[in-house]
Amino acid sequence: MLDQWLDMTLDGKTPPTRSGVLASGRYRLHAPGVLELVPDIQATGARACVFSAAVHGNETAPVELVGALLGAVEAGTLRLGAPLLVILGNIPALRAGTRYIDTNLNRLFKRGLDTSGDEPDRARELMAQVDAFYARHSALPPLHYDLHTAIRESLYPRFVAVPFSATPTASEQWRWLAAAGIQAVLDQHCHSWTFSHYSRHYHSAQAFTLELGRVAPFGHNDLAALGPMLDLLKALAGGAEPARAPADAMSFFRVAREVRRESDKFCLCFADDTPNFTAFAPGTRLARDARAGDTVVGHTPLRVVFPNAQVEIGARAALLVESAAQPKTKVE
Repeated sequence: MLDQWLDMTLDGKTPPTRSGVLASGRYRLHAPGVLELVPDIQATGARACVFSAAVHGNETAPVELVGALLGAVEAGTLRLGAPLLVILGNIPALRAGTRYIDTNLNRLFKRGLDTSGDEPDRARELMAQVDAFYARHSALPPLHYDLHTAIRESLYPRFVAVPFSATPTASEQWRWLAAAGIQAVLDQHCHSWTFSHYSRHYHSAQAFTLELGRVAPFGHNDLAALGPMLDLLKALAGGAEPARAPADAMSFFRVAREVRRESDKFCLCFADDTPNFTAFAPGTRLARDARAGDTVVGHTPLRVVFPNAQVEIGARAALLVESAAQPKTKVE
């Protein structure tokens, strides 16, 4: 049934049943692309886990990872030990193989959102589903991994963005992520209203946006490189203690400033194939905008992350980041 759920969601079909029994628990479909799994026996170390994918529809590797996780649960090779909420975010965009249909879903996760349209409606639905899931499992620590792939190459192919929040990161998270093959950590500087930010800001969850390589069509992802990440997801789903590695195996960065597109006449002043985390020297012009003017690197070098000149007017076109110490953590 779980494998069918993925296929039927992609095909636009309604599953024949909305709930059922698994080898080690039960499942329920709460909404299109929203599946909850609850264990028969909850492990002592269980967390209330949200694993989301396809918030951008052209990012397929996370969907394949989720499929592998669900396949292991259904086959009985992975025993559930923690409640899971598995989410496929932007289903129409996933079917179309595009980043979004009308607007970027991953900027809409804010309570009180009053924008109309399919993607705003989906954001409201997903926020309500996350709220209800954490309420059902309020005795457990909340966790949310929002799984993505980047639109370009990166000097650190696997990295995480830490949402801006008053909630500190648990120290164990760095060691888990290092063992899962994460190579870099980017500490955000302001509210961004992404899906992981929603869980961290409103629910004090251990929540991250995980970038797991580069965008590719289904069947063309390097899942072998993501084996350690799959192991982490399986450990959390089983309520088991994940593998650990030294946090200093990762490089840490913080956002120094951002570039926003403010007009139709906007461009980035470097090649379209420039990898994430490429460094630029002081005095380098990085962007031109008819309204905002030029963006120029100041007295210290900066690296560029998530550059995209094709964003909507008013949206972020790039982050400029600098090396940083490991962010403040919460000791578990």
